[in-house]
Amino acid sequence: MKLLTFVPGAGAFETAPGEARRIGALMADGGRVLDLTTAATARMGADAGFAASMLALIDAGADGLGRAAELLAEAERGGAAAGAVVALDAISFRSPLPRPRQMRDCLVFETHLIQAMEGGRRLLAGLKGTTPEALGLPPVTVPQVWYEQPIYYKANRFSVIGHEQPVRWPSHSKLMDYELELGIVLAKGGRDIPAATAHDHIFGYTIFNDMTARDTQFTEMQGSLGPAKGKDFDTGNIIGPWIVTADEMTDPYALGMRVRVNGELRGEGSSASMQHRFDRILAHISRDETLHAGEFIGSGTVGNGCGIETGQLLDPGDVVELEIDGIGRLRNRITPPRV
Repeated sequence: MKLLTFVPGAGAFETAPGEARRIGALMADGGRVLDLTTAATARMGADAGFAASMLALIDAGADGLGRAAELLAEAERGGAAAGAVVALDAISFRSPLPRPRQMRDCLVFETHLIQAMEGGRRLLAGLKGTTPEALGLPPVTVPQVWYEQPIYYKANRFSVIGHEQPVRWPSHSKLMDYELELGIVLAKGGRDIPAATAHDHIFGYTIFNDMTARDTQFTEMQGSLGPAKGKDFDTGNIIGPWIVTADEMTDPYALGMRVRVNGELRGEGSSASMQHRFDRILAHISRDETLHAGEFIGSGTVGNGCGIETGQLLDPGDVVELEIDGIGRLRNRITPPRV
């Protein structure tokens, strides 16, 4: 299934306090959505709690997913659940997981790492009006530890938005960038998870846009800690448009990935080039640490998946579209800072 979170009605791009969110499943025609929250309430009454939110559905485990699949199949047949079907253009998307229980982002694509570090050297020198060589910046080398283990940081789980929602340009930055990533959501937790069974912990796959204020990032990370405000601002983490359940994903490590800005192809790559796959990522992160259902983990940016690599950063008003085969397309407009 392709599972999403939405609010009824088109054009509600901004998140409103206390808004009534629902979860849904994309119909086979791709143009309609089954409102699972409404369908489950009508069918099951007090037992419909599994469809109250995406976290509730995840927590319900295989039983919850089975009930959701039954309702979707019924709607596809034109049964009673069909009364809860709405057109895709009659809803407003939210992040399929509006507030992950935890949020981590990795760095597992070598091409991105090398090209982004080189781009960072040029950017940092440019901010000082000189060259990397004149500034004494060392040439790019990849630390050996990067090849030996997954590297990650914990992101801000409170600043998550979804498909078609506006990204607010932070006031402290003049250089904004997108980042194209594959993401997973955990179905269940665990500690010291073996790599051989780690795939059993994955609820599904989605697209992640890890927005970055490049000038802020490269300035503050000279202090040997971070990222901080370079990534930590409202609307900076974008997940969507939906979560593709793990049973629907044939091979998550053979997915074409593309980014377009204002309709122009800016870069493309493949999940096949991950240095560390999610089985190893989960084994590493869960070492001596308990993970939980409903956590989100990003792969890190695919090679050629961000502007610092290609020398093309963003302008206010730009529309960024991230696309991953087997998942879909995540689209957002970059808006100026609030005044």
